[in-house]
Amino acid sequence: MVLNTVRDADLKDKKVLIRVDFNVPLKEGKVTDDTRIRSALPTIQYILDQPGASVIVMSHLGRPKGQKNMEFSLSPVCKRFEELLGRPVKMAKDVIGPEVEKEVAELKAGEVLLLENVRFYPDEEKNNPEFAKALAAFGDVYVNDAFGTAHRAHATTEGLSHYLKAYAGFLIEKEVKFMAPLLEKPEKPFVAIIGGSKVSTKITVLESLVRTCDTIVIGGGMAYTFLKVQGHAIGNSLFEADFEETAKQFLATASKKGVKVILPVDHVCAKEFAENAEPVLVDATDIPEGLIGMDIGPKTVELIKKDVLAAKSVVWNGPMGVFEFAAFAKGTEEVAKALADSGATSVVGGGDSVAAINKFGLADKISHVSTGGGASLEFLEGRVLPGIKALEK
Repeated sequence: MVLNTVRDADLKDKKVLIRVDFNVPLKEGKVTDDTRIRSALPTIQYILDQPGASVIVMSHLGRPKGQKNMEFSLSPVCKRFEELLGRPVKMAKDVIGPEVEKEVAELKAGEVLLLENVRFYPDEEKNNPEFAKALAAFGDVYVNDAFGTAHRAHATTEGLSHYLKAYAGFLIEKEVKFMAPLLEKPEKPFVAIIGGSKVSTKITVLESLVRTCDTIVIGGGMAYTFLKVQGHAIGNSLFEADFEETAKQFLATASKKGVKVILPVDHVCAKEFAENAEPVLVDATDIPEGLIGMDIGPKTVELIKKDVLAAKSVVWNGPMGVFEFAAFAKGTEEVAKALADSGATSVVGGGDSVAAINKFGLADKISHVSTGGGASLEFLEGRVLPGIKALEK
């Protein structure tokens, strides 16, 4: 997969429209985690370093459902963006219309204008060509650096590419550089660690990864459905009856392909799903009645570590247990540490896994921490992401 990147673009004296992902958490009008803003800065700074270039920034925030709901205004985000960029950022009062046209026309070289939340218009998510055309009129060049929304065919992620030459920013370039080889030609041994609560949300990624993996680790709540179809007792643990057959078929496919599947062989359980529940170590694969599997046990951690430390490539999506409860976070923490200690090319995607890596302070020891939850999952599923497709050479 070869992309047109911002380096390929002639940006001299150009107005550059850039789609970023500033969908950040806010509390009392302040940004509580600015990771996504920081991730977009290298591309924006690169554009501003080109002689005569100016930047028009587009993003969404939350789910305003196509309404101008000021609760979802990008205004507080603009303040933090300005601080991090170290230069003034003008905030537009709208996304399109005469007032914005005037602000764009008055934009001088080296200046930055942030448009209001693009999802204030239903035309954004509908990928309305007229809306995309109105936005395209603001710029000479279009850059997409919003990997988190690359799986959506929206006006600012796909529609604009029909009216302006489209280029990938550095963040999208980096995401593709690390993700694409995992689907095409990973360095072996290749280990995938897939966790999370439900088989239903992860089965497609498992079916995609079984084609290139040597080992697949299945943890989190979804592991109990796989254990049950193998004939193990799972107590009161999460079980998706609708996916019993799917789980059986997946295990059969993995076996046929010679892919090793690691499932929990011991567990940390509780009598109830609660933060203050007393942890109970079950030193066996079978879980007694009355107990709920909440985390993987120490023997399972050792099995996973062995394969991770011998791997050349590792992808991780989804926690190993209820890591947001301190008593049931150990399995996820130990796997995260093994990933950090391995010499492998390590890619972590998905909101919960990224949160875990950040919680345990290990982000700088991972080759690539993906910024796109749903997008990274769909990429690993082997799906075509409209926002990426639009940037291909």
